[in-house]
Amino acid sequence: MPLAWFGYAYATAVGFVWGSIWSTGAVERVDGLWVFRGMPRWTFGRGGSCVGACYLTHSNVSPAVLRHERVHRQQWRRYGLAMPLLYMAAGRNPLKNRFEIEAGLKDGGYIR
Repeated sequence: MPLAWFGYAYATAVGFVWGSIWSTGAVERVDGLWVFRGMPRWTFGRGGSCVGACYLTHSNVSPAVLRHERVHRQQWRRYGLAMPLLYMAAGRNPLKNRFEIEAGLKDGGYIR
């Protein structure tokens, strides 16, 4: 859907600028996901946040976590700027949040 793509592109631009401003670590592209390391902890939620195609984190970059975040990237592509609203509506509890469940609770570090 063109509107979702615009929202995804806009979110990616915002995430890229935010990551470029605050990242003090390596920045790399992993399977279409821009990974910004060394972010101050106040600049993202939980262990890291996906904004469009950008993953913002301090150091939470295991292969499993990156696999989890790539699913969030796909969710952003599907829902565009509706993603933050849909995510909030799904609730803060990751064990009940459909977006976290779809991305993989184990890969996201929510369960063992």
